[in-house]
Amino acid sequence: MSDPRAESHRPGDAAEVAAIVREAAAGAQPLEIVGGGTKRGYGRPAQTQASLSTELLTGITLYEPSEMVISARAGTPVAEVEAALEAENQRLVFEPPRLDSLYGSAGEPTVGALAAMNLSGPARVHSGAARDSLIGVAFVNGKGELIRSGGRVMKNVTGYDLAKLQAGALGTLGVLTEVTFKVLPKTETELTLQFEELDDARAVACLSAALRSPYEATGAAHLPAEGDRAARTIVRIEGFPGQMKHRGTMLAQALKAFGRPAELRDEKSRSLWRDVREVAPFLSGAETALWRASLPSTAAAAFVGSLPEGLVRRHVYDWGGALVWLETDPAGDAGAAAIRGALPGQGAHATLQRGPAELRARIDTFQPLPETLMRLNRGLKAAFDPAGILNPGRMHAGL
Repeated sequence: MSDPRAESHRPGDAAEVAAIVREAAAGAQPLEIVGGGTKRGYGRPAQTQASLSTELLTGITLYEPSEMVISARAGTPVAEVEAALEAENQRLVFEPPRLDSLYGSAGEPTVGALAAMNLSGPARVHSGAARDSLIGVAFVNGKGELIRSGGRVMKNVTGYDLAKLQAGALGTLGVLTEVTFKVLPKTETELTLQFEELDDARAVACLSAALRSPYEATGAAHLPAEGDRAARTIVRIEGFPGQMKHRGTMLAQALKAFGRPAELRDEKSRSLWRDVREVAPFLSGAETALWRASLPSTAAAAFVGSLPEGLVRRHVYDWGGALVWLETDPAGDAGAAAIRGALPGQGAHATLQRGPAELRARIDTFQPLPETLMRLNRGLKAAFDPAGILNPGRMHAGL
C-alpha cells in the first residue's frame, strides 16, 4: 500500500478502510476523514496531508419496513436512503438538513455525515436529534480495528452504546463505515400557523406556548423582519387529514393572545420549513460568519438583545427559541467573545457553523470546554485513536 501522506484514499469496503488506518497509525500520519466532502467548511480546517473518503462505501445493506429500521454504508447519499423510505411511506423523523448550499458544495451529502455531525432539522424539538434515531454503527477506530455497536433491529440494541458516542464526534473517534437508523411512517398532511409582526420576546413566548400545548407542534421557529418582509412566527403540526382541522383550530385558539394566524397547508408549509431546515436566510452570506447558539428558549430573546449593536446582521430562532442562528462579520475575534460572553449560564454553547478558513483556524469553533470535560475528551481520544490520526484538531486544537 502506498504512503498515506501521498494521496487521498477512497476505500471500497470496511476492510480496506481498516488497512489504510492501520498503516497511517503505524506511521503516525494523520488523516482527514470525509464523506461526500460537502461540509468541509464546518469545524476547524483539516490539519493533515492526506484524506480518507467514505464516498465509495455505498448501498443500503438492510431495510425492514415492518421493523422500521434501515442500514446503509456510510457513503450512501442521503437522497438514496430517503427515496427508499419514501417508496414505503416512511421517513427519517429527525428531518435531516443537507446544508450543502450553506457551504457552496457540489457533492452529495451522505448518511455517515448525518451520524458524524448529529445533523437534525426543525423536527428535533419534537422528535429528537439524529443521535436519538441512530441505533447502530460500524466503524474503524484509530488502531484499524473494525467495531460494531448496537443492533439492526430495535429489539437487538444492547451493550455499550458506542453509536451515541460516535454521533457528533466528526470522525475524531472512528471512521464510520455503516449506520443504522430507526424510521417512522410519514405524516399524511401538515399545517403551519403563521403569526406576523411579533417582536422576538413575544415570538418566543408564542412558540413556547405552542410547544406546551397538547396539539403536538413538530416545528416552532421565528424569522425576524427583514427589508419589507414582516417578522414571521411559525408553528407546524402534522397528522391525519381528518384531525388537522380540529387540531389547527384548537391550537390557534390556544395562541389567540398572539394574534390571528394565517394557515399554510401541505406544499406551502413544506416549502417554508425547507427554508428553515436549510437556513435559507443565510445562504447569500458566504463571506460572513454564521454562529449556532443553543440555550434555554426562555433566555433566547434576552441573549440576542444583549449582543453589541451592529454585531449581528440577521438572526433566526428555531426549536422554539432553543436554537439561535446569528450572522456576523467574520473579521476579528470580537464576535466569538461577545456571543459566548452573553450566553446564559451552564450548558449554553455557541458553535461557529460557517466562516473563512483563517477564522476557523484561529478561534475555537466549538464552545471551549471546562478542563474536566477536556480531560474526559482526551481520554476518549486516547482510547479510540491512540496515535491521534483521525481528524486531529477538527473539533478542538490539540485533540
